[in-house]
Amino acid sequence: MKYYLLACFALLISVSWKKEKPIKRINKEQYGQAQLTAKIDSLMKVANVSGMGIIVFNENKPVYMNTFGYADVPNKVPFTPQSEMYAASFGKMVFAYIAMQFIQEKVIDLDKPLVDYLSKPLPEYVIPGFRRGYHDLKNDERYKKITARMCLTHTTGFPNWRWFEPDKKLSIKFEPGTRYSYSGEGLYLLQFVIEQVTGKDYETISQERVFKPFGMASTSQIWQPRFDAHICYGHDTAGNRYELMKWKEASAGGSMTTTLEDFTRFYTALINGKGLSKESFTMMTSPQVRIRSRRQFGPLSRVDSTDNDAIQLSYGFGVGVFTSPYGRAFFKEGHDEGWGHYSVCFPDRKTAVVIMTNNDNGESLFKELLEYTIGDVYTPWEWENYTPYNYK
Repeated sequence: MKYYLLACFALLISVSWKKEKPIKRINKEQYGQAQLTAKIDSLMKVANVSGMGIIVFNENKPVYMNTFGYADVPNKVPFTPQSEMYAASFGKMVFAYIAMQFIQEKVIDLDKPLVDYLSKPLPEYVIPGFRRGYHDLKNDERYKKITARMCLTHTTGFPNWRWFEPDKKLSIKFEPGTRYSYSGEGLYLLQFVIEQVTGKDYETISQERVFKPFGMASTSQIWQPRFDAHICYGHDTAGNRYELMKWKEASAGGSMTTTLEDFTRFYTALINGKGLSKESFTMMTSPQVRIRSRRQFGPLSRVDSTDNDAIQLSYGFGVGVFTSPYGRAFFKEGHDEGWGHYSVCFPDRKTAVVIMTNNDNGESLFKELLEYTIGDVYTPWEWENYTPYNYK
């Protein structure tokens, strides 16, 4: 692990000094780094995006890492690789990576009902803080069917978050295991079970399994006072700052704070399969359940269609998956008020890109930026609700 971290550091130094190394797209086209910088500058102006960090990977190594704009627009604080960003649902990808380690170590079985790991019925657990416990499920025994596989593939039947529901209660919307429906609640449940099995809280697990091994000293599932010196704020479309939520509880659903430098370290390890067996990495990033919904969120998420049959849109374990002429690709997004992130990797081409923005307009440039950076014209941007800034 020590030599791997030294290699990652050397790669980052290489990126900063060898600015003119050509960048390769998945179709093997090449272009210059200065071209990409100019393209991003132009896109940010026309799409009115306040700040962005981006990493492009060739041969599973970072060949371009850059930041643009502001971490704090009103105070004109530059966005840098050390800016402390809210990772949003990028944190789910970290959790899935950790969960796959527990699965390959046989601490957790993919298909064993999660309640079998608990010392008492799930509805009897009272959990302080935002998770609130599982007493709402006491009259619906379908919770006894839920497995780690269902949590990681978003097929638990849970809503995304209980607090989005009219009654603010947790319920099962459909038979577990039968349909994809994005759910942070499902990941919370698996986090809770892993914490019960290991006797460790999720922040400790994250530090032991990811942050410390990969040298991510500026990353945590809980806000740290030392982050205050490098705060990156989310902004609305007019460039006004949102209040920054400083998480006090570790959440698999998305409490992580990180920097572009640190996330580069994690993503480099992930796409190279570090810490996972070849079998585990392939399982995580391969189709486990087909996705038929017209959109990922909103009313159209309940309407089936054939819109994405051509790319066989699916979900793996913690990441989305689609096919292309260049092999499978796996992706993960992150979204909240003021934040829009996206990552996609084409393993057979060893090519990937990570985009992190701190503005409500950020997602509007994803379609064009994915096409330009790595030649990705396959990401299902309509399903993701990534409406381009120039869409007619």
